[in-house]
Amino acid sequence: MTTTPTPASTTDRIAPDVDAIIADDREAALHRPKGLAHDAWVVARRGLVHMKRQPEQLSDATIQPIMFVLLFAFVFGGAIDVPGGGEYREFLMGGIFAQTLVFTAFGVAMSLANDRKNQIVDRFRSLPIATGAVLGGHAVANILKALLPIMIMSIVGFIVGWRIRGSLLDAVLAYALMIAFAFAMVWIGVLLGSLVPTPEGVMGVGFVALFPMTFIASTFVPVTFMPEPLRTIAQWNPITTLADALRQYFGNPNTPLQPGDPWSIANPGLYTALWIVGIIAVCFPLAIRVYRRSLES
Repeated sequence: MTTTPTPASTTDRIAPDVDAIIADDREAALHRPKGLAHDAWVVARRGLVHMKRQPEQLSDATIQPIMFVLLFAFVFGGAIDVPGGGEYREFLMGGIFAQTLVFTAFGVAMSLANDRKNQIVDRFRSLPIATGAVLGGHAVANILKALLPIMIMSIVGFIVGWRIRGSLLDAVLAYALMIAFAFAMVWIGVLLGSLVPTPEGVMGVGFVALFPMTFIASTFVPVTFMPEPLRTIAQWNPITTLADALRQYFGNPNTPLQPGDPWSIANPGLYTALWIVGIIAVCFPLAIRVYRRSLES
């Protein structure tokens, strides 16, 4: 007696195919680009997690601002007079804010140089992420990091005697100007990190290029105390005008405007804003171009 084999049911034949299709769809979804904003945030979150797990990376954003405030307020404060009168500790805070924001460039440049040195950037290139996500992620992480020293310096400054004596609107403008300047410095750091491939090189070049500019300014002493030609350089230095604009918005002591002072000193807020726009307009596309060339070489 011959037994006729029973054909497999339609469901049994289709089920493996359906499972394979679902698996393929899931795999495709994992590798499908999700957009620049999403990918940049993933890279930024990675940087923030690294800061949390390696708190020594935050020394420039935490310990350094406190050290500068206490050092200049209590060691040099009694030896420096503010033209026009006023408490030096209140004059000092605008300069400390400005100097610390300039150092924002070091953080992003070091992070990017570390990723290049450790070949993390090459691993990112092998992933299906949007073009520009790496630079955007570093920029977002470091602008968020820049908020930390602003908050810490505000608290420490309040402890040593600094006060916001201007209106609420002026105070908001001051903090907005600081955040905008930090964002501009981030792109200087991205450009520096794209040009210099090692963290050691970044520290050397950045120190020589940026550190002197924070002292040839009204960060710690009024520019009227400086000899020529340093006084002229300081008067057109955007770090000077940032510090002066913050003092003006916060209602703190500042060097009185003198006849013959340049336009930058007479309009510190507007002059600083123009520098912010100019830095971003130049460094943003240039950093992207240099970064892409560094990957091709």
